[in-house]
Amino acid sequence: MARDDETYLRSSIDRNKLPVHIAIIMDGNGRWAKERKLPRVFGHREGMKTVKTVVKLCGELGIKVLTLYAFSTENWTRPKQEINALMRLLRKYLHKEMDELIQNNVKFHFIGRLEQLPELVQQDLKWAREKTANNTGLILNLALNYSGRADIVDAIKKLTADIENGKYKREEINEVLFEKYLYTGSLPEPDLLIRTSGEMRISNFLLWQIAYAEIYITPIYWPDFSRKHLLSAIIDYQRRERRFGGVL
Repeated sequence: MARDDETYLRSSIDRNKLPVHIAIIMDGNGRWAKERKLPRVFGHREGMKTVKTVVKLCGELGIKVLTLYAFSTENWTRPKQEINALMRLLRKYLHKEMDELIQNNVKFHFIGRLEQLPELVQQDLKWAREKTANNTGLILNLALNYSGRADIVDAIKKLTADIENGKYKREEINEVLFEKYLYTGSLPEPDLLIRTSGEMRISNFLLWQIAYAEIYITPIYWPDFSRKHLLSAIIDYQRRERRFGGVL
């Protein structure tokens, strides 16, 4: 049996050491399309197929949270045509996959400055959250109009407002309290951060939350990221010693 065979890879995973929360920077859609002399939107369409694949496998494995970096605050600088295509693809994904996501017990969660997204997108996000509110399986957390720096700034604004209103005293501020004000306040911190396309940077993603996440970089473009690639990333994660600044 080949060592990259999916059956072999699944058998190599320790179900007792699974990452609770996997975060993914889905990179390489545009380059995937460019190499095939196709418009960038074709790469995004193929990337949506990968989203479906990864969500399904995470649910099968029992991963608790999957956070996908779907649209950053910096992405607004892209051509308007591409932005509109991304928003249409998001809405299409929510509606087309909803029945299967409900069947698979997936619960939607969204982070970012959602109020700045197009009104129809906001409506669909609210609809998807309500439709899956009672699901108890994988939490699919989409980062939309998201920025790690904006996340921290917005948390500071909310926390200082509560201090001014007398809810907390300044001396009560600590890391545990501050984390509750982040967009991910109700979620565990990521254990594993995956970035596709080989870029060696974080790109303003979950800056506070990934302080001790294990980082896995793969040269594979997101549209080509398969079940085998995700399994390989989890196996690599399980081989590492997580010391959290201490000594084992």
